[in-house]
Amino acid sequence: PAFCRFQREFLLGYLPALAADWLQGPLLFQLLQSRGFLRSQIAALYSCGFASNVAFGLVSGIFVDRLGRKKSCMLSSGLCSASCLLQLSRDFLALAAGRVLAGLGTSLLFSAFESWYVHEHLERHDFPAEWIPDTFSRVALWNSGLAVAAGLVAELVAEGLVLGPVAPFLVAIPFLVLSGIFVGKNWDENYGKNRPCGKACGEGLRGLVSNPRALLLGLVQALVESILLIFAFLWTPVLAPHGIPLGIAFSGFMAASAAGSALFRRGVSGRFRMQPL
Repeated sequence: PAFCRFQREFLLGYLPALAADWLQGPLLFQLLQSRGFLRSQIAALYSCGFASNVAFGLVSGIFVDRLGRKKSCMLSSGLCSASCLLQLSRDFLALAAGRVLAGLGTSLLFSAFESWYVHEHLERHDFPAEWIPDTFSRVALWNSGLAVAAGLVAELVAEGLVLGPVAPFLVAIPFLVLSGIFVGKNWDENYGKNRPCGKACGEGLRGLVSNPRALLLGLVQALVESILLIFAFLWTPVLAPHGIPLGIAFSGFMAASAAGSALFRRGVSGRFRMQPL
């Protein structure tokens, strides 16, 4: 029962932030296009977000450990909320700043929350390490459902409100605020090891160089992520001329992704016993 309460407390803080993140995806290209920007300018705005995510990702773990994981989770919600508000602007630099903030907030979203949970699970509550996958499998299941729902909600609010494609960004803000308030009121603070940035990066680099399999895995993951980011930029201009509702299309993509993940899990753990290459 104590573990279930702790797990529920983590999910109530984390899932609203994930829902807000998904809401910002379906209509971003359409929003920027409606502001009158050329495709090259939209590509530059996308790149601002991707670049800030990558650059900050190199030091986000050290940053989170020093600042505190609870504070980092709340900071993630604040940065993403500011990014959503900046989408109301028609100024290119303001929108670029919004994409940079979104990249920073997303980097914290996918590092601080999980780091906080693992520390609390093992150090404060002393639960068995074997129970950690149960929590993250629940996160993955909920995350898939939230992604599918986000496309439907984005389409609904964009069509139903006079604000158009900026509406999903405004709807995301209450979820971010809810996550930040819940984390601030109910979570305890914890910290990681206070290591110099240069030393930590050097250790990571030496680990990659000394382990070819880890380096190969990183390269494959980088290529896969590159493909997904290219797809994220191109799918809207490909489908929009055909009159396909973009939110519905996004939900279809997310449902297909969830189905693929389920098939993979069944394949490697079921009677087929398939093994990844």
